[in-house]
Amino acid sequence: MVTVNKLGIVLQKTTNHFENEGVLNPAVIKVGNSIHLFYRAVAKDNYSTIGYCKLSAPMVVESRNDSPLLFPQSEYEFQGLEDPRIVKIEDTYYLSYTAFDGVNALGALATSKDLVTWQKHGIIVPQITYEEFQHFTDSDASIHEKYIRFNDYQKNQNTQERKVFLWDKNLIFFPRKIDNKFCFLHRIKPDIQIVVAVAKLEDLTISFWQNYFLHFDEHIVLSPKYHHEVSYIGSGCPPIETADGWLLIYHGVHDTVKGYVYSACAALLDLENPEKEIARLPYPLFFPEKTWELKGEVNNVCFPTGAIIEDDSLYIYYGAADERIAVASVSLKELLAELALNKT
Repeated sequence: MVTVNKLGIVLQKTTNHFENEGVLNPAVIKVGNSIHLFYRAVAKDNYSTIGYCKLSAPMVVESRNDSPLLFPQSEYEFQGLEDPRIVKIEDTYYLSYTAFDGVNALGALATSKDLVTWQKHGIIVPQITYEEFQHFTDSDASIHEKYIRFNDYQKNQNTQERKVFLWDKNLIFFPRKIDNKFCFLHRIKPDIQIVVAVAKLEDLTISFWQNYFLHFDEHIVLSPKYHHEVSYIGSGCPPIETADGWLLIYHGVHDTVKGYVYSACAALLDLENPEKEIARLPYPLFFPEKTWELKGEVNNVCFPTGAIIEDDSLYIYYGAADERIAVASVSLKELLAELALNKT
């Protein structure tokens, strides 16, 4: 078992109107000696924006904005910007998030050169209805059977305001191009899917996604496997490049009589072929056990979304009970050694 040190809460909600219901699920990146947190800030009626604070050490807040950094500006994100993640590719920062319009939850993107001024690029995951998804994947009975449980309900939703699409969340870029092309993870329940070899984001056209779904089973990189993740899984922190492979800290969910329990999990993907899983922990890296993880806006939640490395310490930032942000640390060397014992 990997030794996990739960360091406690680093950020809590305030009386500021934009974050008085909760702060959670931060994007995290270290630049120089500063750690930057871009977090989901929740106001009344589950209205989400992205707040910002800077840390001088993994648990030390140096400064914090008293207003949102990013907020809804278009219809596709009318109800909020949720669960950001961040990477730097070449000279550009890529901040991906879930855009929620009150009906649809879809992966969107903003970019920046300086972490201050941001340009929004809109939704970049497929905008596809359940019927369209079923049409393209219907030839694969196993795909249809397991996806229907989580996604079939959407075809029965009726709204005169906007079209109802298949939810596609947890959009996360790899922190470098592979063979000079973009690579990213996304999630349509219950599996984690991958997109590789996109020369430019403009290539994500309707025809690209139609062909993608015709071969959908080939793009499933991780599926629920163990008890702690049996219900569904989702991408967590951006992949971390190591000599052993891409380290992926993700979330696994299992259903109990008290509802879903969200745990942090770990796996390794092949360095040059990230569509290939090479190792996975057969147990959760950590799970809800502290008061701040067990009780909150949503009970029993550890939802990892960002990580940094200092020497051998991997600091994992996660949403705790959908209300506050906490930090856990593990030895990177120890974690990789444990994964080496659990190759798939």
